[in-house]
Amino acid sequence: MATLLATSFSAGTASAQDGGVRVYIGTYTGEKSKGIYLSQLNPATGALSAAELAAETKNPSFLAIHPDRQFVYAVSEVADADNKPTGAVSAFAVEPKSGKLKLLNHQSSQGAGPCHLVVDATGKNVLVANYGGGSCAVLPIGSDGKLGEATAAIQHKGKSVNPGRQEGPHAHSINLDPANRFAFVADLGLDKVLVYKFDAAKGTLTANDPPAATVAPGAGPRHFAFHPSGKFAYVINEIANTVTALAYDGSRGALKEIQTITTLPERYMETSYTAEVVVHPTGKFLYGSNRGHDSLAVFAIEPTTGKLTARGHQSTGGKTPRNFAIDPSGKWLLAENQDSGTIVVLQVDPLTGGLAPSGHKLDVPSPVCVRFVSPAR
Repeated sequence: MATLLATSFSAGTASAQDGGVRVYIGTYTGEKSKGIYLSQLNPATGALSAAELAAETKNPSFLAIHPDRQFVYAVSEVADADNKPTGAVSAFAVEPKSGKLKLLNHQSSQGAGPCHLVVDATGKNVLVANYGGGSCAVLPIGSDGKLGEATAAIQHKGKSVNPGRQEGPHAHSINLDPANRFAFVADLGLDKVLVYKFDAAKGTLTANDPPAATVAPGAGPRHFAFHPSGKFAYVINEIANTVTALAYDGSRGALKEIQTITTLPERYMETSYTAEVVVHPTGKFLYGSNRGHDSLAVFAIEPTTGKLTARGHQSTGGKTPRNFAIDPSGKWLLAENQDSGTIVVLQVDPLTGGLAPSGHKLDVPSPVCVRFVSPAR
């Protein structure tokens, strides 16, 4: 049985001060990593303070921040929790001065191997995707930040063409549209982005019409991101090493393919798999991570059509880049290298979208996810 533990710690160097941005880091735990870590980004220089353990907990591979910044939610990416064949989601309260985390409670994710989660715009629900279980669920958030038992749980069914990776459903991410009306689950095992109507007041998911957008057979959709305009969305395909651009009709929750483009250089023949896709806050650029090529693919976004133009690649300075994120100012990109245990800070060129090493690097064991929290105003 997986044990879910969390403890709070005294204030340290990552306490919010001088306008710094808190950085919460989810990891895979083991011999070196013990849970969720905390650093602070200097928005002027891109420097990161030394990482501190914010909460001890099992495999908090993905994190989500509550809109009021008082709570943090983390998956526990395990196959069994509390003697049940399911993973879990944990709720933490943020200690205002230090940023350290105190466990509030945890609930079943309604499936094995939860790997991604979001908090809806109202702050009333956590939505979670279960990779191992091939399912998704909604957990209500109480006024005290604690999680209630699931108000919705949907089991995906089917398979696709790759018998080694797509023998059944594998929900890899869950996202909400800008209007908080529709939820999108990229299922690697089905080669589909499933679409659900979302009711934040009731915490329910119901199948949409149309029910899904389909990518090429064997592509393996993994993560999903909206354009700030709300007119376009992008799904990165893990197995095929591609990004699919989609037009979005927000009135119907409908996605329509515009284009699919590779994330790898021409003639690159080594094994590589994509991981994360992120649109720059300006909406001008898109980035995707390549595990194997160990790079970030850079794309320009055409503002009227949403189409992508390849702009090259930037090494992440480490091995196996997973999730990455751009700070609220849009100036810094933090790339997590899972297998080399580093977070590398890259500077974003505001005119071209190009990335360049800043010279700043942070040591964190097995980093998987990074999330920013700006100081309260």
